[in-house]
Amino acid sequence: MPKINVYLPDDLAEAVKEAGLPVSAICQRALEQAVRRVTAIRETALGDLDLQEPTGALAHFTARTRAALKLAVEQAEAQAGEQSGQQGAAGIGTAQLLGGLLAEGGNLALQVLRALEIEPAQVQRDLSRRTPEQEPAAAGADDGPGPRRLSGPAANALELAVSEATSLGHNYVGCEHLLLGLTSEPDGTGGQVLRALGAEPRLTRRAVSAALAGYVHLRAQTQQPTGGEAAAVPAGAAQALATAVRRELQPLADRIERLEQHLGLDPAS
Repeated sequence: MPKINVYLPDDLAEAVKEAGLPVSAICQRALEQAVRRVTAIRETALGDLDLQEPTGALAHFTARTRAALKLAVEQAEAQAGEQSGQQGAAGIGTAQLLGGLLAEGGNLALQVLRALEIEPAQVQRDLSRRTPEQEPAAAGADDGPGPRRLSGPAANALELAVSEATSLGHNYVGCEHLLLGLTSEPDGTGGQVLRALGAEPRLTRRAVSAALAGYVHLRAQTQQPTGGEAAAVPAGAAQALATAVRRELQPLADRIERLEQHLGLDPAS
């Protein structure tokens, strides 16, 4: 039987040993679930997505996330129409996923970007300046590239979004998780645009955690209904939420600045 090494942080490794957990069995079950999830995502034709009654791989995606994906499909189809007759018609890449996230307009991911002092309008401008690139098709896609199929990087971004949701202990996949998936995916245009504007994965992850904590407090104050994902935040409350997130991120920013000064780096470079 093949062997795969699993590396754990020291404190977690000690806790596992003390609890006497069957590591091999647990890892096998987790990997089996991950493989099924990844395969389902890569074989999904997003153009057939039912926003009202989602099933299969997208069953745990929130309504806002599904709306963003639907908008991504529309953008891909529009681009495919413009490229009609050209070899390699555009599929659904990370650029379209990011574009759908921006076009949805009312999701928490946009508040996270603003808290990072990244205006969604600037993200859209930078995305629009990029020459459309044909990202490779996802492994397992059974009908080749096309406007309803995910590219490899886009499939990876969705997989990472699900992983981010799981690591945060959430039983849903929201637009904030999709943002994290895009920032963490290394090869696609969407992640490249976000990281160039300062949305590094670790900083964005901390911003998402702070934003979710702030939203829970805000929802309690305004008695908003509970649900899988944050509803649109009112304009005045959005500013307060962004301020709270920036306050949470300030210690990390100060630490990075001290490290840069210690290393003799110019923070402005």
